[in-house]
Amino acid sequence: MEENTTTKNNLVKKYGFTEADFKQISALGISLDKIEGELLLFKLGIPKITLEKPATINDGIVKLSNEEFQSYADFFDTKKDHLKLKKFVPASGAASRMFKFLNEFLNEFDHENETINAYINRKKDKNLPIFLAGIEKFPFYETIKSKVKELTPDYYSLETHEKSYLFIKTMLSEEFFDFANKPKGVLDFHKYATEITTPAEEHLNECAFYASSNSVSHLHFTVSDHHEHLFQTIIDTVKQKVEDKSKTKVHVSYSHQDKSTDTIAVAPNNEPFRTENGQLVFRPGGHGALINNLNNLDADVLFIKNIDNVIQNHIKEITLYKKGLAGVLLNLQQQIFNILRAIDNKEISEATIPEIIQFMVHKLNIDVLEDFDKYTLENKLEFIESKLNRPIRVCGMVKNEGEPGGGPFWVRSYKGNVSLQIVESSQVETHNTEQAEILAKATHFNPVDLVCATKNYHGEKFDLNQFIDSSTGFIVTKNRNGQELKGYELPGLWNGAMAKWITVFVEVPLITFNPVKTVNDLLKPAHQPQYGN
Repeated sequence: MEENTTTKNNLVKKYGFTEADFKQISALGISLDKIEGELLLFKLGIPKITLEKPATINDGIVKLSNEEFQSYADFFDTKKDHLKLKKFVPASGAASRMFKFLNEFLNEFDHENETINAYINRKKDKNLPIFLAGIEKFPFYETIKSKVKELTPDYYSLETHEKSYLFIKTMLSEEFFDFANKPKGVLDFHKYATEITTPAEEHLNECAFYASSNSVSHLHFTVSDHHEHLFQTIIDTVKQKVEDKSKTKVHVSYSHQDKSTDTIAVAPNNEPFRTENGQLVFRPGGHGALINNLNNLDADVLFIKNIDNVIQNHIKEITLYKKGLAGVLLNLQQQIFNILRAIDNKEISEATIPEIIQFMVHKLNIDVLEDFDKYTLENKLEFIESKLNRPIRVCGMVKNEGEPGGGPFWVRSYKGNVSLQIVESSQVETHNTEQAEILAKATHFNPVDLVCATKNYHGEKFDLNQFIDSSTGFIVTKNRNGQELKGYELPGLWNGAMAKWITVFVEVPLITFNPVKTVNDLLKPAHQPQYGN
């Protein structure tokens, strides 16, 4: 209580906080210490990450043959019926970026005085021609076209470019489909011979293939509270059909990003940003806030995958690699637990230490101190236990083919320790030539394809908040009603939020990565029907 009073006094003295501010903060459930810490971060800045080198094949990234993947998948299959499996899908984001170029078109197209071709030439727009050329291939084409025809009595007498304009306008209109403001997970993504499916349904389908044990699966979506009903409507409609087809019972649950993880915004001078009514402004803390949601789940193995990374074809191939990653995880976990139990039972002698250290360095990528050999046996065992008694993640990594996204790197901490991390380009000091060169040499990128174990060798859940590197958040510049502000985003879920986990990277093929970043991605083969398949 005394500490809280001190913090409160500091916020009043340094930043002019009022009783109204403290009431606003209390209503959100945010601690004053957290706010004071964030305001200090804005003033001091967040240090950039120091890259040591990119993680590459046989130097931070494991490459497995198809036979080895199959072997690990088989190992997973022998173990899974004794485990609770859960799939965790961050799904709260709106689809605004998917339709960004179409919204720009509606805002900037001079409907009265130019044709769509004239607009494309004037704006040098490369995306709109692709959208228009493939318009009939989108899974939602018939639905929207029907609505346009219903709204337009003279539809058949219109020229093609006029029909296209009305199609886009109706698709994005808040009055009708409002696609850009809906979450990606509830949009039509895939057209099959007899049905059209959303990502929410595709994730439900996938569960039966690789995230079920004893014919039971658990699927968890993180959604915004005002969109949850959209997901529930879809799940309620299709769940029975999926369960009957897969002979798997799927339990679906939801959680929201906790308001207490929101972060305070500041003006460019690092003073708290205030609205015209004098209220403080808080922003969602980014996907790193979801570590709390993950922390609240009970599962032996967690599969993590983004909402838009679903595939229409090749599900059996995808299953092999998912199960393979899970097999790698369980195999390593088994060895780690054996070592930790042996330490508990005082079964480890000086003679067995080198073999354990070999395993830690070569299989788990753990940096061992140079003077480790000088430690007493008791101190060696203490060090080993502190490094091994942690959550584990096995992350699929895809060959870099120019797709944006974070990548796998060896990173040096300010203490001098080197560890494997998933790094975003914004975390790197790109003005530093040496760091920029290391960043450019990345051979792989992060497709968000993780399999995690979050329980210790006693079967107890780890507190995942203990394994966050809080120095790896992001300061972002945003605009609110024409005024510039700075926001703080928490360490990313698979970046700093998991920085202190045991981390293993395994190469997976590009076929496992099929995100839909723009609506045109739905025209790629992975999202188009192959009825013969």
